[in-house]
Amino acid sequence: MNGGDLYERYAQKVYRYLFALCGRPDTAEELTQETFCRALEGLGSFRGECAPSTWLCAIAKRLWYRELGRRGRAGPLEEELLAGEESGPQQQAETREERLGLYRALQKLAPETREVIYLRLAGEFSFREIGEILGRSEVWARVRFYRGKEELTRIMGGDRE
Repeated sequence: MNGGDLYERYAQKVYRYLFALCGRPDTAEELTQETFCRALEGLGSFRGECAPSTWLCAIAKRLWYRELGRRGRAGPLEEELLAGEESGPQQQAETREERLGLYRALQKLAPETREVIYLRLAGEFSFREIGEILGRSEVWARVRFYRGKEELTRIMGGDRE
C-alpha cells in the first residue's frame, strides 16, 4: 500500500480518533497530518501484524501524548469543552453547568475507561474499532463502556460537589 492510498483510506478514522482525544478540530487536523508524515517515514517497518488503522492510531496516540507533555496539561481545556451555542443566557448557564459536571465526572474515571467513552461518543468508533485501537477485544471495549456509563451515572447522581 502506498502513502496516498493509506491517507485516502484512513485519514478520517485517524482524525476522528484524535478529535475524540483532544476535542479540538485544529489540533486533530494538525496531528492527523503529522501522523501520516510519521507513517510514511516508517511505512517500510510496518509488518502487517495489526490493521493499518490500529498502527496509525497508535502513532497518533503517541503524538497526542507528546503534545500534552509539550502543553503541560492532561487534556482539553475546560473552556473548550464547555463552549455552548444555546440561545438565552439562562439556557447557556444551565448547559455550561451540566457540561462542567460531566467533564468533572469523566475526569474521575480510569484513563482507559475515559478513552473508551471518548472514542465511542466523540469519535463514533465501533466497539470492534475501539478494541483494535487499544489492543483489546471488542467485548472488553463493550464492557468498559457499559461500566463507564454506570460509573458516570453514579458519580453524577450521588457524588456531586
